[in-house]
Amino acid sequence: MDEVTPLERIRRQLALAVGENAAFDGWTQAAVDLAAEQAGVPLEQARLAMHKDAVGLIDLYGQAIDRQLAQAFPPERIAAMKIRARIRDMLWERLLLQAPAKEAVRRALAILAMPQNVAAGARLSWRTADHLWRLAGDTATDFNHYTKRATVAAVYGSTLLAWLGDESEGDSDTAAFLDRRIDQVMRFEQFKARWSGGSDRRPSLTRFLGRLRYPPR
Repeated sequence: MDEVTPLERIRRQLALAVGENAAFDGWTQAAVDLAAEQAGVPLEQARLAMHKDAVGLIDLYGQAIDRQLAQAFPPERIAAMKIRARIRDMLWERLLLQAPAKEAVRRALAILAMPQNVAAGARLSWRTADHLWRLAGDTATDFNHYTKRATVAAVYGSTLLAWLGDESEGDSDTAAFLDRRIDQVMRFEQFKARWSGGSDRRPSLTRFLGRLRYPPR
């Protein structure tokens, strides 16, 4: 296990609370200061440990969510699940984990969509997809390594947007949306397998990801 430095321990201690506070204070130093007060961490230590910019704070929050997701899906739980259930349930659980900071997540997406932050947003999206696949037990090192992550990133991104606008009881509309996207992925993978010999008839991954991101109504 990697050694955790004192400053990293503080980051991990405060990251989730910063996200929840960001719903009201934005991804700012004010959210950090309140999280430190809530946790009983000296203010000067918290300010030293935490990133000063919004993207950095969003990054730390995403890492904290990933750690919680790993705790919710230990190897023994993963082993008992089929691949569709692994991906679907982990994506859904990630939304549930972010529920206390839903408004902050909305603000985070707006920040990451700014031109100067697009590259950081893409990096964070890829890390989320990679973390999920690794939890699911994926060991692919060929081209599938990249297509799997690109596909899940697209599914998660579109589902996240649906969730942010969902006003149904228990987010049932989002759950149905996610199920449709996962079913679409599974059908695509089955179709791709049948044409693995490949030629100019092979389906376009670019067009498929576009349909996931902007699905027909």
